Amino acid sequence: MERNYQREQEALIAGLQGERPRLLLHSCCGPCSSSVLERLCEPFEVTLLWYNPNLYPEAEYDRRLETQLRLLREAGLEEKVHVLLRPWRSEDYTERIRGLENEPEHGRRCTVCIRLRLEETAKTAKELGFAYFCTTLSLSRHKNAPLINRLGEELAAAWGVAWLPSDFKKKGGELRSQELSRQYGLYRQNYCGCAFSLAAAERPQQQKEGNHPDP
Repeated sequence: MERNYQREQEALIAGLQGERPRLLLHSCCGPCSSSVLERLCEPFEVTLLWYNPNLYPEAEYDRRLETQLRLLREAGLEEKVHVLLRPWRSEDYTERIRGLENEPEHGRRCTVCIRLRLEETAKTAKELGFAYFCTTLSLSRHKNAPLINRLGEELAAAWGVAWLPSDFKKKGGELRSQELSRQYGLYRQNYCGCAFSLAAAERPQQQKEGNHPDP
């Protein structure tokens, strides 16, 4: 039977009985984090980890980071949510996906990318004494929640820190993130983040433009 990760998370939170354990939350972008933070800041003491070496180009990394920090300011979360920033270490990503450059979107290269970011989150959570770790990645309907949770559970066992089960798109999470993005005027990117997804996003536009003769 297919697991309901949202229901598992709700049961775990109910079992906290008012305690607020420390949670290290990996964020892929401001829009995705918006409704996730809204959901998690009450039951957990949240620290946000910004580690996204897959983002390309560097200007895109900077733009998404600025959007993330602006969300925290404008949503009144600066005092509630601590942020751990990692620099743009693109070599972390390019070295890990070497040999997988020709993989299709949502294939093995994407799995390696998710694992890379979750591994950094689990490692940091263990080193700094967090009770749980998690990621905002499952908010998107384009992301495979069972895969994300499987990787999270594997890394939880490897690093000895608890994984928070999640499927943040459930219960209107993705729709709420869209509403909050409009409310705060957040930049919403049109590609996942890496050079490969950027090329895939640009291809239809190039084909469309190629169908029109020059004036």
